[in-house]
Amino acid sequence: MSGINKLFPKKIKLDNTKLFRKTIDFITTIVLYVLLLTLIVGMAKTILDLKFAVFTSLEVGFNQMVSNVLTIFILIDLFNIFVDYHEHDRIKLTYVADATILIVMREVAVGMYGSKLEPAFILSLSALLLVIVIVRVLAIKYSPEEIHNPVSPKTH
Repeated sequence: MSGINKLFPKKIKLDNTKLFRKTIDFITTIVLYVLLLTLIVGMAKTILDLKFAVFTSLEVGFNQMVSNVLTIFILIDLFNIFVDYHEHDRIKLTYVADATILIVMREVAVGMYGSKLEPAFILSLSALLLVIVIVRVLAIKYSPEEIHNPVSPKTH
């Protein structure tokens, strides 16, 4: 036994929580850089797609621009979600709801301009949008920040 203790005089203690935190920080940092690169490429694509509005019909160009701009807003919201998580180690439900609302709005806009949506699908997306908006309102009303740090109403 003493021979083994001479080879390994100190026990190696691994702090799993610290390892997990560092791994998550590393992964979220990579995701942030990927999202930033995607945001830059998406903006460049939007600028390059202006040619559709100039050289093809206005309708095709408008459809493409609406789709591109809403996609950029979705990427911005996803970027905000990861920045907030990276800084505060929590995900704000309002950011996720905002991104989801934008995704549904993008699908509705692309489908409506492309005349590809069935009435039942539009109805289901509308119901989903209503539920997400309700969740967002409730997330704001019952925010952990508001519960733990209530703001007193201002008197005039």
